[in-house]
Amino acid sequence: MGTIARLFGVNLVALAMAATIGDSLVSAQSPAAIDETTRSVRRMLERLPYYGVFDFLAFSVDRGVVTLAGYSYQGLKRDAEMAAKRSVGVVEVANKIEELPGSSNDDRIRWATYYRIYADDFLSRYAPGGPSEVFREILDESHFPGMQPVGHYPIHIIVKNGRTTLLGVVDNAADRRIAEIRAREVTGVFGVENGLQLVK
Repeated sequence: MGTIARLFGVNLVALAMAATIGDSLVSAQSPAAIDETTRSVRRMLERLPYYGVFDFLAFSVDRGVVTLAGYSYQGLKRDAEMAAKRSVGVVEVANKIEELPGSSNDDRIRWATYYRIYADDFLSRYAPGGPSEVFREILDESHFPGMQPVGHYPIHIIVKNGRTTLLGVVDNAADRRIAEIRAREVTGVFGVENGLQLVK
């Protein structure tokens, strides 16, 4: 399974299956059809224009039922559901994405964590386009409140009520540990949970 698949938490979140479909559909669902539905949902979620580093989407597919999970920073929940419904082979969507509450303190923690992780000498290679001076200039703390960088970020930063959770994938255990250390360095954070997985 590729890195992009892991970005969407296919193997990161254990989900309860939402519903059962009739036997006629079950017998019609071949492994190839299930795989195609999974690929289709993943493609649709990847194309969401506002999916960014402060969100995290996960999903599972069971007999045409897609269960969405994860976290939405800015109204991504409904868009993710609509995208999943338009995917090949989907008959129903159970939307369990959690919408993160608005908070100026959480926004401050998000940006400070983002800067510390993606400007770090060891971790900057995970930034879209790789480490560059141009990217470092963008990574200052003078930003537009409520906005977030979008793109394919391996390390997602989820902040809720002053607590940070890191989700996604990194290449090795050292990078996983460094990301956690950088997140813990942020002033005012109440706790950090490291959910980063290693690429297998």
